[in-house]
Amino acid sequence: MRSAWPWPVAALLIAGCAVPITFPLPGNGSGKDVRFERPESVQAVGNRVAGWQLAHLTTFPYVRTFREETADPRGWIQAAFWIGLARWAQATADPVYHRAVLRHAEENGWQLGNRAWHADDQAIAQVYLYLARAGETARLEAVIDAFDAVLADPPTNSLEFALDPSGVSEGTCQRRWCWCDALFMAPPAWAMLSDVTGDPKYREYALAEYFATRDYLYDDREWLFYRDSRFFEQRTAYGNKVFWSRGNGWVFAGLPLLLEALPEEHPRRRELLVLFREMAAKLAKLQEPSGGWPPSLLDGGLGTVQESSGTGFITFGLAWGVNRGLLAKADYGPVVDRAWDALRSAVDADGRLGRVQQVGNAPDELRETDTQLYGVGAFLLAASEILKR
Repeated sequence: MRSAWPWPVAALLIAGCAVPITFPLPGNGSGKDVRFERPESVQAVGNRVAGWQLAHLTTFPYVRTFREETADPRGWIQAAFWIGLARWAQATADPVYHRAVLRHAEENGWQLGNRAWHADDQAIAQVYLYLARAGETARLEAVIDAFDAVLADPPTNSLEFALDPSGVSEGTCQRRWCWCDALFMAPPAWAMLSDVTGDPKYREYALAEYFATRDYLYDDREWLFYRDSRFFEQRTAYGNKVFWSRGNGWVFAGLPLLLEALPEEHPRRRELLVLFREMAAKLAKLQEPSGGWPPSLLDGGLGTVQESSGTGFITFGLAWGVNRGLLAKADYGPVVDRAWDALRSAVDADGRLGRVQQVGNAPDELRETDTQLYGVGAFLLAASEILKR
């Protein structure tokens, strides 16, 4: 849980200091330019991964668990893929991918998931809002109606996680963002809706709820998020705190998406940037020599296997920060290089991405052949930023 800000950070926030905030991490120390892949090779592997997934969206025998949920075109699993593909379409300026995203929105009728109040079922809104920002005639009525319904009766429940016996949600607290995954699913959509409509009420609600979740789930000594309150006291088999790679990846990848939708002058932007830099510094230190991140972040170097979905989301966030001058290229560039090499190594000759932990809420077993749509979305998000170097 989050306690008070460390005093140097608090001082910078209070003073409104414009000096860039830096956090120490091991780097090459040389000050030399760092290597990024040639854009042609990045585009080739990105296209191969995108192509394989687009060709395998009818049935899902290749997914070990949660096949029915995977088949939901408006659910969070597919939403994460389409968010990544939308970003890839934008980065490559390839009309084939853009048309695929537009066709998916139209086939969905521009609707949210069945639980329009739930963060998981709001994630697909990011796809519709991408299309609106890209100049398409997007139908946003369902998104606006759902978000307005939340604003008309905002939830005030505790963020403490308890299993929901009704089966409507995983937890009884999920009318709010009481699990860290939600910070990728919902806040960027709310901020994007303000950006598209010009009405700040969506953005302001999202920020208030975002920081409530941060204050509750963020460990400011470790600079990482617990998945939800059930993990505060849990420990791994090695005695470490449980910080889930994909869970922290969801948060870290969601930060760029949220920041891009905020006005530069927004008064809470600096707090988000501090959070982004803290997490970046910690995640860089936890990278495995192989370039990826293990399912449980503090169990690295203990025989665990790197995991592609968490690695993809983390790579996207780090590359995004380097590309925008928010993270030092000399320090973080080599981290991004190694991470991209790890991601590429998980792609087979056909373009199928492996080493993706299946649907869950904590670090779990991992197989070389495991894949899932959100892992592909994470890969395409990462590739979209690597391509820009």
